[in-house]
Amino acid sequence: MNKKSLLLRILVVCALVVPIAVQFASAAVAVDSSALRAAVTLDGVRAHQAAFQAIADANGGVRTSGTPGYDASAEYVAGLMDAAGYNVTVQPFDFAFFIENTPATLEQTAPVPTVYGYAVDFLTMDYSGSGDVTAQVQAVDLVLPPGPTPSTSNSGCEASDFSGFTSGNIALIQRGTCTFALKAQNAEAAGAVGVIIFNEGQPGRQDLFGGTLGGPVVTIPVVSASFARGNEWANTPGLEMHLVTDTVSEIRSTRNVIAETPGGRADRVVVVGAHLDSVAEGPGIQDNGSGSAAILEIALQIAELGIQPTNKVRFAWWGAEESGLLGSEYYVSTLTKRDIKNIALNLNFDMIGSPNYVRFVYDGDGSATGIAGPNGSGNIEQVFTDYFASQGLANEPTEFSGRSDYGPFIAVGIPAGGLFTGAEGVKTPEQVAIYGGTAGVAYDPCYHQACDTFDNISLEALDQMSDAVAHAVLTFAMTTSAVNGTDKGKGLGTFADSIEYSGSLLRK
Repeated sequence: MNKKSLLLRILVVCALVVPIAVQFASAAVAVDSSALRAAVTLDGVRAHQAAFQAIADANGGVRTSGTPGYDASAEYVAGLMDAAGYNVTVQPFDFAFFIENTPATLEQTAPVPTVYGYAVDFLTMDYSGSGDVTAQVQAVDLVLPPGPTPSTSNSGCEASDFSGFTSGNIALIQRGTCTFALKAQNAEAAGAVGVIIFNEGQPGRQDLFGGTLGGPVVTIPVVSASFARGNEWANTPGLEMHLVTDTVSEIRSTRNVIAETPGGRADRVVVVGAHLDSVAEGPGIQDNGSGSAAILEIALQIAELGIQPTNKVRFAWWGAEESGLLGSEYYVSTLTKRDIKNIALNLNFDMIGSPNYVRFVYDGDGSATGIAGPNGSGNIEQVFTDYFASQGLANEPTEFSGRSDYGPFIAVGIPAGGLFTGAEGVKTPEQVAIYGGTAGVAYDPCYHQACDTFDNISLEALDQMSDAVAHAVLTFAMTTSAVNGTDKGKGLGTFADSIEYSGSLLRK
């Protein structure tokens, strides 16, 4: 085709497309979320957070999946949703449970008595077994200087690495090549009574690190350490250590709570999710009692107002997120191809009241972070950014890092989006100029700590973000357009695909 013919065709297509787009815009019905936002009050959201705090207080200070605190949280949510008229399903699943009852101890008993600091010199690896042992430390196939650097270690990856290993010793193993679980299993099979896995030594693999065995695969204590410590211990003749871990590592059952509207299109389901569990260190009232409480109050107010959604809305409170997105991953694994096709999008709300907050919106189209969600995710992002613009509230994009429950949905091609106010990341002076707060301090200084209580919150952020959540939920519940349009690629849809969600249609 010559350029003249191509240009003519483009002009003809544009002549046809423009009237269609205008007609689409004028026919679209804007979603007025003001009544829902007025009904979803800060006091209402805080009441649920207070209930979560009371549950934690009555159950050892935690709401971790696999514990009574989580079970009570799930019963609280399910009971309210059932009473409000939702179709409630409790979805049980088994998972690898791990908790450290008390911090581990590690000390050199010979040749020079030395006490090492927990989280300074060493860390307990997730799914370590329990034990209290004193034994000689024996190195296993290490790659240490002097020698070629950087170098890759396969220490402990093969049973033959333990040839000559003395049963009853503590194995000193280097990170690299295979899983921590395999190294620990090989050590236990060789008769080790404990394992120390230290970092490998190349740039980026020198510091103290956290690690996981992935499940309850050994019964002996397993801890991690920095390369410097491991190198020091490998070069200490006659080294003897006292190692103590106090853990629970086993398979337990937990559950997701799923509640959906009785009405609405079943082939265009809006899944609104937040994880319900806390870490083992604290009650998790911000992470993620904030997101869990917000979507609970929104769901209750939708029912109270008698809103009949165009599309079915499925609210989900995920279990075992803190163990590795296990609840949402299990849920998605149970979906058929038809089920997946019937889900229009996933909205995820994990931490929306951080004390030193920033209003983050997941970068659905990848325009700011280079990581786009499945096609349609850009339209979800636009709903949030348009809403914040209508309220005169600054916001900024954050990447799909895979750290929350949108991950399993994105993995099967379901568009996703959501809000986030920050975790352990540090607030910049530039962000302070926009949002206030304190530079050089984490967005949530109590992230994954015992101090993540009812008082660990920005009321302003929680109020503003809850309104934004309510607006987005209602927008997608009522829309008659497909979120992902007809495009097949990732990133932004076409102008016609996204026009219904544009800011010009938003009513304040």
